[in-house]
Formats: sequence, C-alpha cells, structure tokens
Amino acid sequence: QVQLVESGGGLVQAGASLRLSCAASGRTYSMYAMGWFRQAPGKEREFTAAITWSAGYTSYAGSVKGRFTISRDNAKNTVYLQMSSLKPEDTAVYYCAAKMSGGVWVNVQPTSYDYWGQGTQVTVSS
Repeated sequence: QVQLVESGGGLVQAGASLRLSCAASGRTYSMYAMGWFRQAPGKEREFTAAITWSAGYTSYAGSVKGRFTISRDNAKNTVYLQMSSLKPEDTAVYYCAAKMSGGVWVNVQPTSYDYWGQGTQVTVSS
C-alpha cells in the first residue's frame, strides 16, 4: 500500500505561480513513477505531468508544457508540480498518483496508476 497526500493548492490570479506537493508513504520503494492529473468540473480527469521515480524522466501534457515542471525528492518521497503563468483554464482539482513496479505503464492513462491522493483544489481567477 502507498498513501499519497497532496498539498499546496489555493486561489491565485492569472499569471501567478503555485507549487503543489505530494508526499508518499508506505511501500514507496516499489514505486516506478508518479503522475499529476487534474479534473475540472464536468470534465474527465486529464493527464498533466509524470516522472519516473528512479531515473527522473519527465513527460507533460501539451497544455502545460513550458509552464509546469514536475520534480521529485526521493529522500523525502515527495513529488512536486511547479506551476507558472497560471491561466483560468488551469482551474481544477489536482491529483497525484503512483504507479508501482510491474505491469505496463502508460503515463497519460489514469488506469495505469495504482494509488491516488485525495486531490487539492487550484483556482485561477482572471
């Protein structure tokens, strides 16, 4: 089992920056990758960014590439999402997710992840 707890959400104005954190606990030694997804009201959960736990390879959705940066601190078992130049369309609940070792991982598919956090709200006003 892995437990994920997100933090750092809030209300900001367009153009501002925000950093989300996701602290993992439990069987973290078996984690292969972690991802951030977001879900706006009335929309499906969508991939935002992902990072492999060991090598640190990153991937991003086109809508956030160049504005968001995913990183991890293995010693703290924490993954971050640094968000810059925020836009109103970035408003959503942001979830972190963990993929454990074994099996096929498709970074953009929510079903590829084994554990999820409870989510943190990010609201960007215009």
